[in-house]
Amino acid sequence: MVLTPSTMLPLGTKAPNFSLVNVDGKSVSLSDFDDAPALLVMFLCNHCPYVVHVADHLAALAHEYMGRGVAIVGISSNDVSNYPADSPEQMVAEAEQRGYPFPYLYDDSQEVAHAYRAACTPDFFVFDADQKLAYRGQLDSSRPESGIPVTGEDLRAALDAVLEGKAPAENQTPSLGCNIKWKADNAPEYFGG
Repeated sequence: MVLTPSTMLPLGTKAPNFSLVNVDGKSVSLSDFDDAPALLVMFLCNHCPYVVHVADHLAALAHEYMGRGVAIVGISSNDVSNYPADSPEQMVAEAEQRGYPFPYLYDDSQEVAHAYRAACTPDFFVFDADQKLAYRGQLDSSRPESGIPVTGEDLRAALDAVLEGKAPAENQTPSLGCNIKWKADNAPEYFGG
């Protein structure tokens, strides 16, 4: 495990397009969320201890904010040939076990992770109603074995601000987690590839 921070994609960046297969076998695209007041894109995986630490909270947060109109997607971009725990079949089981109400998409080519400059799991991106990046950073300051409770306060504050038509605080702390497991010769330049 390589502890990796988010790259902090520039605020105002237009949401990169995607069209990926969900755990239910249906295709989900960015355009499916054109009318949402906010869009949360999360880069996740099944096995990373940093995701496992917050996964139940993410399910609860998603239920709450999807009820307020926020569109939410989880994307796994890990190399499943070397990390079979993150395979699409295991993603189905993970989504069911955690009660994820959001699409959990598989990025086999890793092109979507590249487009978002995703670096770690979990990595969070909040886009406003115009699908422009308003927040990228941590869920909160809790980490595995830190003793700090998982509250989601940073991400929740960002989502609340966007839903109120305001800009989230400009001082945003990078997310921290396991590096995305890039396929051989596929690590992006921003990640030292």
